[in-house]
Amino acid sequence: MRSGNMLTFNKKYFFLAVFLFVIEVLIATFFKSGFMRHYVGDFLVVILIYCFIKIFLNIPVFAAAVGVLLFAYFIELLQYLEFVKWIGLGENRLANVVLGNYFEWADMVAYTLGMTTVILFEKWRGKAPWGMGSEASG
Repeated sequence: MRSGNMLTFNKKYFFLAVFLFVIEVLIATFFKSGFMRHYVGDFLVVILIYCFIKIFLNIPVFAAAVGVLLFAYFIELLQYLEFVKWIGLGENRLANVVLGNYFEWADMVAYTLGMTTVILFEKWRGKAPWGMGSEASG
């Protein structure tokens, strides 16, 4: 892969994203409440989204991580504003699952810890958090 090519298909991130998706489904299926459902699930979901982005985009670690974190914060803001109810989908199960319906500061902490873990792990793997090209390819 050329270092200037932004579009890619990264098999490592693909398999990691599939693995994390399965874990998320298992958490949602077997843990209806509690620490695993609320905090581990939120911690892992931002890592899943990061991996999904890195499957297709050869962008720096930090840019992807910050983008995912801002997206997660935005979704949490929509929960705070009760957006699902505001648009008339308060009773729609899918809308409530996808967008959520309860704001919690602990979710923001879980998202932040998830992306911090990604940045530290990628740095440990030798991926320059600010770099582009071969450092960002995974």
